[in-house]
Parts: sequence; structure tokens; C-alpha cells
Amino acid sequence: MNDKILVAYASRAGSTAGVAEAIGKILAENGAQVEVRPMNDVYDLSPYRAVVAGSAIQGGKWLPEAMQFMQKNRAVLAQKPFAAFMVCITLGMASAEKYRPGLTAWMEPVRTLVKPISEGYFAGSLDFSKVPPSLNKLGLRLAVAFGALPKGDHRDWLAIHVWAESLARSLA
Repeated sequence: MNDKILVAYASRAGSTAGVAEAIGKILAENGAQVEVRPMNDVYDLSPYRAVVAGSAIQGGKWLPEAMQFMQKNRAVLAQKPFAAFMVCITLGMASAEKYRPGLTAWMEPVRTLVKPISEGYFAGSLDFSKVPPSLNKLGLRLAVAFGALPKGDHRDWLAIHVWAESLARSLA
């Protein structure tokens, strides 16, 4: 085993990938060797001393491929330092803080498989030009029109940076 940290992610429209890249960059700036990869491209965790895994949230859940990654690797992840993060547009809402207690429940299926040493909760972005056809674009547009969801990029880069810095210290 070498000294690498894996930042693995599942993303639909690129927002979570961007957060994963930012986390990887901050860990690297703190002296770690880091690989940032989509979960579907990770077949072996033995080269990594620690794993950070994150998923976009869809319908109040981690993406299916993210949960498959967690289930497939739960025994190995339990033996390494492991942190988890999620990215969802709900946290970009003006009233996001009142929803935060409920949103932490969306991490429970992950916690049931492997207990993270740290959890990050980040707002995402909603750009209709990047939303895959498989998602309900009409439903999303209606949610934006009625003020239920915010359109645009709501990622808080400072919050991501602060969490990743804290994580770097925990993984050092």
C-alpha cells in the first residue's frame, strides 16, 4: 500500500465532480498524494491509504452507483480512514439551514455500511444545459419556477475548502 488518498465521486451534471476535484486539490496542497476518480472507474482500493467518497443527491438518496461502490467496498473501507460528502441543490436554497437536520439522514445508508471520520454537506448547482435527459427536467423547471429549488451554481467553495483542510489534518 502506498501513501495515496482516493477521492471518488458519483455525479450526474458535473457539480459533484467539481467538488471532488476541489477536495483533491486541497488535500494535495496539504502534502497528500491524491487521485480523484469517478466511482465507476475504481476497481481496487488497495493502492490507497484513505478514501474520500462523495455523491450527488437525487430523490433524497446517494446515486445508485455510489451506493453500489459503498456496498462492494464496505469491508475494505472499514479498514481505512474514510470520509464522505454529498452535494445537493437543496442546500443552495435560501432556507437550507432548516432542512439540514433532514438532509443528514440522507447520509444514513452510507453510515450504516461504513462510519465516516468526517462528513461534508455541500450545495450543488442546477444548470439545465448540463442536466442529463434521464432526469425529469420538466419537474426541475417547475420546482425552480415555483421557488422550491434555486437555479444556478450554489457551491460554497469556502465551505468546501474549510472541510477539506480539516480533513487533511484528520488524514495526516
